[in-house]
Amino acid sequence: MRIAFYAALKSPNHPVASGDRQMARMLIKALEHAGHSVELASELRFYLRDPELKSFEALKIEAREEAARLTKLWDRDGKPDLWFTYHPYYKAPDLIGPELASAFAVPYVTAEASYSRRRNAGLWADAQALVARAVAQAALNICFTQRDRQGLVDAIPDAAFGMLSPFIDTSVFRETPARGCPTRLVTVAMMRPGDKVESYRMLAQALASIGHLSWTMSVVGDGPARDEVKAQFAGLPADRIEWFGAIEPAAVPDILCSGGIYVWPGYGEAYGVAYLEAQAAGLPVVAQDIAGVPEVVRHGQTGFLTPPGDVAAFASAIERLLARNDERTIMAAEARRFVLEERSLGDAAARLAELLARIPVS
Repeated sequence: MRIAFYAALKSPNHPVASGDRQMARMLIKALEHAGHSVELASELRFYLRDPELKSFEALKIEAREEAARLTKLWDRDGKPDLWFTYHPYYKAPDLIGPELASAFAVPYVTAEASYSRRRNAGLWADAQALVARAVAQAALNICFTQRDRQGLVDAIPDAAFGMLSPFIDTSVFRETPARGCPTRLVTVAMMRPGDKVESYRMLAQALASIGHLSWTMSVVGDGPARDEVKAQFAGLPADRIEWFGAIEPAAVPDILCSGGIYVWPGYGEAYGVAYLEAQAAGLPVVAQDIAGVPEVVRHGQTGFLTPPGDVAAFASAIERLLARNDERTIMAAEARRFVLEERSLGDAAARLAELLARIPVS
């Protein structure tokens, strides 16, 4: 099929790296791997940082103009076979795809849409209503986590749903990695206010409680909360932590492979692509049993998931893997097997082909 792809929150060509950009790129790869022709329909970013009416109205005008541009393009060059929108949610609803898909009788599909009733207040309620209408219209809504699926089912029970497990391009991890340092901890995360800062804070508190153990840590990431994040670690010996800052995504696997344990609390994680990458590199994970993290980490097999907010339990899980090298080695092997054999681009392509084959295309 010829597929028009759109990601309202962040285009796959956006200059700033993030999990959203990475998954958008991987979905395109997976669709192409399945034999489809994918074109980026639009790079218009429809993102509402705050519930501010003036910004909302301005973005709606831009969306109408973009829809008009695409209408002319499709009238001239022909319509696609299917419209595919990635990650519509209350801060980034799709205001282009549903209208065009309806006007041109093109099947509309979403991936990783989400709906949360606690956001139904003020302008966010208006934005969520747009998401709900798009989900109801969709020939298929592809969910990555049971958490997201349940939220959508509760709000739009008659919509069409299918499941696709979170995945990564495992090609760069296929070669057996050199043995990393078993006491080297690794984390890869942006430094921005909110959940990311809270995760860094919890991590710093946990590490402070196991300072008597021999460990070092690599931290990859940067952002507007850099100073606040580093301040959380000020009480720890400076020579134990190496701050890499923002690096090219292609350089991340080498840092992962140099380590022994991946540590990241995971507040607010939809699932966390970085967890999959770490496991593909042979690192067991220590995270919280929170949000979408259980969709990508198997507790007791590929890592440990600790109770939300329990710093002592989080620290204890890290200490256990530092102290029990045999257990860490077994978990490392299972983590790598899990991702390479079950969460690869090829697996995702096959699943997407199966899901999209259910949709009648004219």
